[in-house]
Amino acid sequence: MDEAIFEQRVSLITLAVGDMQRAAAFYEALGWCRVESPDGVIAFDLIGQTLGLYSRAALAEETGLPEEALRGSGGMTLAYNVREKEDVATLLARAVGAGARLLKPAQDVFWGGHHGYFEDPDGHIWEVAHNPFSPLGPDGAFRWNGYG
Repeated sequence: MDEAIFEQRVSLITLAVGDMQRAAAFYEALGWCRVESPDGVIAFDLIGQTLGLYSRAALAEETGLPEEALRGSGGMTLAYNVREKEDVATLLARAVGAGARLLKPAQDVFWGGHHGYFEDPDGHIWEVAHNPFSPLGPDGAFRWNGYG
């Protein structure tokens, strides 16, 4: 039998949230659509992955960690890349309008890109970025050095 390996992919990103319906409403206000899911999980299919919303209390019980250890993002950010530089400010404003807190407004970055940050209602940090060196694929998929 062959030894199993980790393929280079992420299948599911699960965010621990305090209020499932409030969190779902936030992502729906960004324009995302829920997919059918069993009770206790709210899911949004992405390109090649799924974003899951799961009760912070349930995830704490499942992992054996204290609930307070699952607040916010710790040392991690989630990134949403866009096709055009101008889209960064537009989408940051949409996130703020949906209930996010702006952490860093849209601005140029030393490496040649353009980005900004927001925090969702549960403390997860998102970056909205335009990376001219990594253009998105026709379906919106991201690869580090682009699809060019």
